[in-house]
This record gives sequence, C-alpha cells and structure tokens, in this order.
Amino acid sequence: MKRRRIRKTKKTGAPLWMVTFSDMVTLILVFFILLFSMSQINQDKFDLVSQSFQNRGVFDFSSSIVPLENPGSHTDEDEEDDFLSQSQEEEETGESEAKEDELSSLTEEVERFLNEHNLSEYISANRTAQGVELILQDSIFFNLGEAEVLEEGFPFLDMVGKLISGIDNEVKVEGHTDSRPIRNYRYPSNWELSGARASVIVRYLVEEQGIDEARFSIAGYGDTRPIEPNDTPDNMRKNRRVEIVILEE
Repeated sequence: MKRRRIRKTKKTGAPLWMVTFSDMVTLILVFFILLFSMSQINQDKFDLVSQSFQNRGVFDFSSSIVPLENPGSHTDEDEEDDFLSQSQEEEETGESEAKEDELSSLTEEVERFLNEHNLSEYISANRTAQGVELILQDSIFFNLGEAEVLEEGFPFLDMVGKLISGIDNEVKVEGHTDSRPIRNYRYPSNWELSGARASVIVRYLVEEQGIDEARFSIAGYGDTRPIEPNDTPDNMRKNRRVEIVILEE
C-alpha cells in the first residue's frame, strides 16, 4: 500500500517584515501628528515681524491671507485721515474766526451808530450768541399795558430803521413784560401784550421804512425772560422792553 504524500501549502500575503515596517511607519506618523497638534505660533513674535515688514512697505501692494491686527502706526491711509482731520479742524477754526470777526464788526457798527445819533441813553446794544441785541425800553415807546407806539418813540424807530436798512442780516423782534398780570378784552395775558408790541414795531419798520418783511421774525415772551427780578418798580421797568436782535449771518 502506497504512502500518501503530504502536500506543503505555500504561504500567501505580505511578508512578516512588512507588518513590522507598517507598524513603525504608523507610529512615526502618529508621533508627527502629535507634534503638529502641540505646536503653536508665537503670536507676539509674529505680530512684531509683520509690523516690521508693514512699516517698510513690504505689504503695501501685496495681498495677504493673514490679517494684521496691529498694522504699522503710520500707513498711507492713516496719513490721509490725519490730513483730512487737520484740514477739517483748520476749516472749522477759520469759519469760527470769520464769524467772530463779522460779529465784532457788526457790534462796533451798531454802537458807533447809536453814539453818533445820541441814542445810547434810550437804546442799549449788547452782543449775544445770536448777534447784536438792541434793547428798547417801553417808557419812550408804549404806555403801561398798551401796544401803541407813542409819538416821541417814532424818531427813535426811524433811526433804528435806518440802521437795519444798512445791514443785510435778518432781524428778530422780541417783546417782554414784567410779572404784573394783565387781563382785558385786547390782551388776555402778558403773552398777547408782548407779542402785540413786537408786531407793532415790525409793522412800522416795514410800512414806514420800507424794509423787506421777509427779514423779520416776531416772538412774544411775556414775563418769562426777565433781566432783573420783578421786586422793585425800577426792575419792572427794565423788564418791560422790546429787543431787536440783528442776527448773525
């Protein structure tokens, strides 16, 4: 009886050393991934380097995907902004000085006119934020509680009209009273009385002096804006007034 031969089976697949090599490569890959994940960019040093290049104009004409958190302290855009800001400040300063000079000239012109025509005793001029303010005391223009101009007041209004005619500025006329109440069929309160007095002044300047009515505005403040406490007859007399404000252009 013949003996059966035992066939040797051939081993297939990768050799054993390849498995060891693959394990080593995998470990090396994991090691470098670990190193990469643990690595960090020094942001402070990076900012200093980028700022240094920015100051030298290296990045001025090239785009970069890295945003610069601290750009150079004196770029072209900054210089342009500084120039525009300085120009705007100089322009505003020039306009302010021009308005100041114009208001000063207007004040001097009004005061010179009052002195030349001997009106300073009856009409006072003050410089305010709005312009030049002429204060007309009611004693030479109106009777107490009335809004009709007295005969002796017309010459003064003629001189005021002459002054306003020589100036192109707009004019605001304000009526003021003291704190004593008034109540009658024509003037139910000091509001109506102060407004009526301002209206009468404007109507005379427009109709008799030929001044354009579009230049005028009227306000009646009653006793809400006293210049003195209403505690003495003299102070009340000062509070009863009409103010003609030559407005700043």
